[in-house]
Amino acid sequence: MTRIAIFADVQNIYYTTRQVFGRQFNYRAFWQQASELGDIVAATAYAIDREDPQQQKFQEALRHIGFEVKLKPYIQRGDGSAKGDWDVGIAIDALLCAEEVDQVILLSGDGDFDLLLQTLRDRYQIYSHLFSVPGLTAQSLIKSADEWIAIDTDLLQ
Repeated sequence: MTRIAIFADVQNIYYTTRQVFGRQFNYRAFWQQASELGDIVAATAYAIDREDPQQQKFQEALRHIGFEVKLKPYIQRGDGSAKGDWDVGIAIDALLCAEEVDQVILLSGDGDFDLLLQTLRDRYQIYSHLFSVPGLTAQSLIKSADEWIAIDTDLLQ
């Protein structure tokens, strides 16, 4: 059976689905669709920890579905901007599991991941599925994925 690893950029998916659809992503519906592709051997959701009870409840729901949840602290800078980026962490984790999986699923529209998907394919022969929101996904990322699945109302709550 095909071994699959999932990498979910929670912040990216949250903000893009909210901006385009005004709704939230349905991780349960996604998990069901992803599990039809093969055996999910690893699934990680990367999020920012604001120590908010509602977010903690959401993170617990992700764990219940089957995700490992990795958190970074929310950092508010003096100029009002915020920091909370998981790009490097996602890339490292994907490369570390490359020899243990046949396919990866990336949930993100962030163009910074185009090189990651190219490397997984070219160096490790890993097939990539990209789930992201149309109109808010970098074209370079779509071109780097073996398959792009546009998030639509079937994957929303």
